[in-house]
Amino acid sequence: MDGAMGPRTLLCVYLVSLLTLQAMPALGSATGRSKGSEKRQAVDTTVNGVSIRSLKVNCKVTSRFAHYVITSQVVNSADRAREVAFEVEIPKTAFISDFTITASRNTFVGDIKDKVTAWKQYRKAAISGENAGLVRASGRNMEQFTIHITIGPQSKATFRLTYEEVLKRKLTQYNIIIKVKPKQLVHDFEIDVDIFEPQGISKLDAQASFLTKELAAQTIKKSFSGKKGHVLFRPTVGQQQSCPTCSTSLLNGDFKVTYDVNRDKLCDLLVANNYFAHFFAPQNLTNMRKNLVFVIDISGSMEGQKVKQTKEALLKILGDIKPEDYFDLVLFGSHVQSWRGSLVQASEANLQAARDFVQRFSLHGSTNLNGGLLRGIEILNKAQENLPELSNHASIVIMLTDGEPTEGVTDRAQIQKNIRNAIRGRFPLYNLGFGHDLDFNFLEIMSMENNGWAQRIYEDHDAAQQLQGFYNQVANPLLVDVDLQYPQDAVLALTQHRHKQYYDGSEIMVAGRIADHKLGSFKADVKARGEDQEFKTTCLVDEEEMKKLLQERGHMLENHVERLWAYLTIQELLAKRMKMEGEEKDNLSAQILKMSLDYQFVTPLTSMTIRGMVDEDGLEPTIDKSPEDSPPLEMVGPRRTFVLSALQPPPTQPSSSFHQLPNQVTGVDTDPHFIIHVPQKEDTLCFNINEEPGVILSLVQDPDTGFSVNGQLIGSKARSPGQHEGTYFGRLGIANPATGFQLEVTPQNITLSPGLGGPVFSWRDQAVLRQDGMVVTINKKRNLVVSMDDKATFEVVLHRVWRGSAVHQDFLGFYVLDSRWMSPRTHGLLGQFLQPFDFEVSDLHPGSDPTKPDATLVVKNHRLTVTRGLQKDYSKDLRHGAEVSCWFVHNNGAGLIDGIHTDYIVPDIF
Repeated sequence: MDGAMGPRTLLCVYLVSLLTLQAMPALGSATGRSKGSEKRQAVDTTVNGVSIRSLKVNCKVTSRFAHYVITSQVVNSADRAREVAFEVEIPKTAFISDFTITASRNTFVGDIKDKVTAWKQYRKAAISGENAGLVRASGRNMEQFTIHITIGPQSKATFRLTYEEVLKRKLTQYNIIIKVKPKQLVHDFEIDVDIFEPQGISKLDAQASFLTKELAAQTIKKSFSGKKGHVLFRPTVGQQQSCPTCSTSLLNGDFKVTYDVNRDKLCDLLVANNYFAHFFAPQNLTNMRKNLVFVIDISGSMEGQKVKQTKEALLKILGDIKPEDYFDLVLFGSHVQSWRGSLVQASEANLQAARDFVQRFSLHGSTNLNGGLLRGIEILNKAQENLPELSNHASIVIMLTDGEPTEGVTDRAQIQKNIRNAIRGRFPLYNLGFGHDLDFNFLEIMSMENNGWAQRIYEDHDAAQQLQGFYNQVANPLLVDVDLQYPQDAVLALTQHRHKQYYDGSEIMVAGRIADHKLGSFKADVKARGEDQEFKTTCLVDEEEMKKLLQERGHMLENHVERLWAYLTIQELLAKRMKMEGEEKDNLSAQILKMSLDYQFVTPLTSMTIRGMVDEDGLEPTIDKSPEDSPPLEMVGPRRTFVLSALQPPPTQPSSSFHQLPNQVTGVDTDPHFIIHVPQKEDTLCFNINEEPGVILSLVQDPDTGFSVNGQLIGSKARSPGQHEGTYFGRLGIANPATGFQLEVTPQNITLSPGLGGPVFSWRDQAVLRQDGMVVTINKKRNLVVSMDDKATFEVVLHRVWRGSAVHQDFLGFYVLDSRWMSPRTHGLLGQFLQPFDFEVSDLHPGSDPTKPDATLVVKNHRLTVTRGLQKDYSKDLRHGAEVSCWFVHNNGAGLIDGIHTDYIVPDIF
């Protein structure tokens, strides 16, 4: 790694899906390794004096209960303190249960307490509207935990995070996905997955998207036999290198472990220490015929890509419907319309007619969600009541919407009541929420009340695949009205044991606590209805088998079965709590809090505090669950760097990074006017660039670090015939290839890592994003500030134009607030002026405009005629701007800029 990374070294571990590990984007591409390639010179794995000595992920799975421990040791061999960051992404459904930091021979341990008590310490942060919490929503299904600490010279720090969750079976397998992205080479890198399943493991696989087949065969060790499975990934430093002479890592992508268990027995009943877990997933059953009704939102807000992707998914789903199934389609905008108004069989003729209907329907009006759902439910109810041959089918309603109810009945409580009364528990309702401009909590509650679940469909290129993926989970019902019954006098606490439908490839899981001395009478009776037959079975506890399992897995089995019950119970109580009000909600909250504290889980009602370290405001860190509606960003609020107690500087010591920004700055704004402030001359030069809309110009390019800023021009859309078309910057690309950082800014959106499907923010957001030493601060509807490793600070301002404006299109301005530490070789239309340069102005004389005198400018061995004029600097006053007097250089800055202006045209925004 080169020195472009700045003084901070970030150690980051991301856990995606079930678990992902990431330590900042790496350069280079994955290449194969021969065994002989290990014989090479030793590679320096230190970056700015900091190295990652070890980074280990240990995952132990016992009967679907997964216990993860991520341990990393970072060493600062520099002669001064360094800042490091530990970042972990875990699924929103997981619970953190332990976190420690060991540094300077001291161990700082997280302490879980109720949230009210924990937050009493943070009144200062609460008053200022800030949050000392370290966990924020991130991406689709994740939340990210981040902590920055300062460690002393010639010292080391060890981070250890533990979290737990229950693996859910989807489409015939359990998945552990590890996204691996180390920022630098790691001395000792390891992923170790240990699986113990009493039923016996039927298949196990592990793959890495970033490895060639040859290198995967060398580095991934996988095996399974009987009840045990094991996967080990432990690449050497040489195997991590992106090329034989590179100091960058090829570990950049997904590491995926998949497995399933044997299903040759109907009963899988596990008992340990008076707790039981019952896993129900019978095989070799006949698929049930389905009655399907799709209820689709066609309001105006579905315009564009949403409706296109919805139609694409519906057409694929129609292709998967079996000939023996029955279906109908309901559309709702301001009005409700159905395709047939009753169920029809999925004959080829009917399917083709449905495809034609899907391709033809158009959008209009508001969102009559209540009316659309009631019509779909009515179609199913009538079929079940009037057509006996359809009454034994598995009935399903699937509703897709992208907004909130705005037509007909709009009161959410009334809609929920109407839907409950219409369905009356007879079939499940699945709600799909498209995008973020909706009340997902409302959809979730409505699904839960009607034996289904809700799923968010993200506005992205793969939205159609998300819809198809959801349908695949419910496409093959095997049983309906599944009831797992246990002796009432033998069971003290039981998780959900009645399910409306059981689908092929899934699994029903029930856990509970057995009363003392009741194990002998404990059993499970399962009743359900399948295709034209009743399903019944009884499961008994095999006590001899349980003794053998305890000998094989010992205390871990007892502990994991109990914690599996606690995890499922808390998750179910949290779901119920969403629907409750008043005293009922308070009682549920008390139950959840007690269990969370008993089992030391960080849940929405608890927080983990860490004593012995504080940030610059004297606040200690907290770890808590992110709110469900929090924006998907890497960090919200001001960045907090925590100093361990032994390293805290005196309170009066000023921050080394603090400095006063100049009153006048260099930048480009409006049509595009380049303003070059030259502080040593106490004067300003300016010039315009006249180019066509669509052209991309290099604004800043630092060849030593690779950092760049490019801008794309847009037109004013208000040109009269023969008139010069004004151009403005409508798109900016800010990139740092050394770390993989990319930020795309338009007047509509701000996108982090656009090529990798990163998070998208609007100018309505207030947020702080952090990645690889880059900090992006979005100030709502105003500007954003980008800081790079304390080396440079840039500002992007948003210009919203009003109706009647000559511009007719929103645009951006770009300003350099601080560039003191940028390379002397920095170039670009703005970058070439960030280092001191000299010029002289003489021979002041009247110009063609008597109010604007001309003069002779001598700069870069050129003698130029320049004109005194005024430009606007909007870096501090977005509404009015500040007038700046400058010497205007004509002809696209010829003679002032190096070369000619067309030399700065680049092909891509990054």
